[in-house]
Amino acid sequence: MHFESRHHYSGSLGREMYFNKYGHAGVPFIIFPSAGGSHNEFADFGMIDACRRFIDAGLVQFYTPESIDSDSWLADYRSPWEQADWHNRYDSYIIHEFLPLIRHESQWGGKVSAAGCSLGAFHSVNFGLRHPDVFGIVIAMSGVYDARFFTGEYGDAMNVYENSPIDYLWQMHDPWFLDQYRQNTYVISVGQGNWEEPHIADTRRLQDAFAAKSIPGWFDYWGFDVPHDWEAWRQQMPYFLEQLNAQGKLHG
Repeated sequence: MHFESRHHYSGSLGREMYFNKYGHAGVPFIIFPSAGGSHNEFADFGMIDACRRFIDAGLVQFYTPESIDSDSWLADYRSPWEQADWHNRYDSYIIHEFLPLIRHESQWGGKVSAAGCSLGAFHSVNFGLRHPDVFGIVIAMSGVYDARFFTGEYGDAMNVYENSPIDYLWQMHDPWFLDQYRQNTYVISVGQGNWEEPHIADTRRLQDAFAAKSIPGWFDYWGFDVPHDWEAWRQQMPYFLEQLNAQGKLHG
């Protein structure tokens, strides 16, 4: 497997940002780490090995950036507005600095994909809905999709609202966004075992919003023995890649 471990300076964040690349060809996936996770997390918890056959076959290539969650959504010493402001800096980094690097290196002109577990699932859905012209496939496993989970009640902080999918999706009436959503592929999964209660509730709420807006989505509820843990996600991610490949969605 082709592997690179690299870093580059982000003007949006004012710091060096580390990332790994796995694979030589195929649909580029940006893999968002779980809460406070590093660029090595997906490999450290066996997710790269679980998906190796798709990477080796040149169907997908994974880019794993580090997060800045400790400065944004996990920074509970900051006001909700400040938490969201830091996230928006990360958004600017991903869209305006990291994505052009991916496009240049991979020579990929179409939409890229996003995936993640737990807080990475929140990022995947949020980035996918905020930038539906960028992300054509989203695979989100065991996420919460209400920014209040991190900020509490956020009052009039519009930058939090604009990063809370369960809030802004209900109020989305822009036909450009809705048309893009209806062309894209959203896979939202959750287990029903230990530690999944808030994630089940938010998955159902997101499913209701998708239905209200006539957005196709695959909402997949796994068994009562499936916990909020890497052992479940190591089964889910390759399963979803297999299904997407069978549908011809991993071919540029």
